[in-house]
Amino acid sequence: MNLNQQFELVRQSPTVSLSDRINALKASGRQLIGLQVGDPDFNTHPSIINVALKAMQDGLTHYGPAIGTMELRQAIAAKLLRDEGVTYDPASEIMVTHGGIHAYYLAMQAILNPGDDILLPDPSWGTHENMGTMLRGNVIRVPAPAENGFIPHFDSWLNALTPKSKAIVLNYPSNPTGANPSREYLQKLQDFAKEHKLWIISDEVYGSMYYGERPTSAAAFDGAKERTLIVNSLSKSYAMTGWRVGFLAAPKAVIENALKAGQNSITCVAPFIQKAAAFALTDPVIQDVTANMRAAYARRRDLVIHLSHELESEKVLVIPPQGAFYFFLDFRPLKMASIEICERILEEAGVGLIPGSAFGAEGEGFVRMTIASSDEDVEAGFRKIVEWAEGQ
Repeated sequence: MNLNQQFELVRQSPTVSLSDRINALKASGRQLIGLQVGDPDFNTHPSIINVALKAMQDGLTHYGPAIGTMELRQAIAAKLLRDEGVTYDPASEIMVTHGGIHAYYLAMQAILNPGDDILLPDPSWGTHENMGTMLRGNVIRVPAPAENGFIPHFDSWLNALTPKSKAIVLNYPSNPTGANPSREYLQKLQDFAKEHKLWIISDEVYGSMYYGERPTSAAAFDGAKERTLIVNSLSKSYAMTGWRVGFLAAPKAVIENALKAGQNSITCVAPFIQKAAAFALTDPVIQDVTANMRAAYARRRDLVIHLSHELESEKVLVIPPQGAFYFFLDFRPLKMASIEICERILEEAGVGLIPGSAFGAEGEGFVRMTIASSDEDVEAGFRKIVEWAEGQ
């Protein structure tokens, strides 16, 4: 029987598949330090759980509106105004989604036609490319070299442009690099998008995780809202990865298309989850909890930077991230493929990592290491990584 040939062009998520492998090794008794997964080591705050539990007990276990409850859409609008400084109409410009990936799927589905070109920085999270391919778009990688802070040289955007170009996909702060462009760069990119009639899909899932100035939303410019689709979720910011709740903020016409796609894919997000999400986004205590998590990631970031100075390795070079909770470690001095590096570090040093090549050609020679783990695991894991590299 014939299958969908489109999936021959789609890779399984390397982050998910490697995490599954490491979890299986741990279950078999192997002593491993897992620094590969993008899942906060914090648990969801008990008060959020209690809101969901009460909502279930109160009977919020039936279908809800496909676009999301008005309560949650209003909470999302308040969050976007509070944190990103952008105003969205909760009635027509916001849709609740089944996590950030679903929000990204709906954004792409709403605007793409088969054969449209999508411009994507390289390196970038694998799902950004895979989703475009699954929806029969053509993904064009725009080099974002380490020597330019993992941000594309602006001429590279122009060089990648084609008559079929439809959208630019951004993810800042970046997974995997932690890079974050300046406000001036984003303004210039918006001007470029306007000139060439391009949509901008902005994955801002890591927007609350920054080590310096708060990141600028791609929509926070005059006239930008009309061509910008914001993708976000509560997974990272509120340690709610397993809850699968996110949102899409976009022009009304985009939301109308996204609603049709949502109705015919997931129907709706569970109402009791939406109740808890609305509480998480608006409760002042929970905002302090998010700030405390960011402070913990900042402490671990500083720990890795301190260790890199202490260990003085010439084979593992550390580029401090501006945001998110990853280090994109530079192993290029070893002149070894990143997949081989990760396989050998896992087998010989007992540390789980993600090869940079999983994020694109510009990621080759790099390895992604998470700091969404305990201070003890981050320190012990990084020491093992450097010790292994120095032995090569």
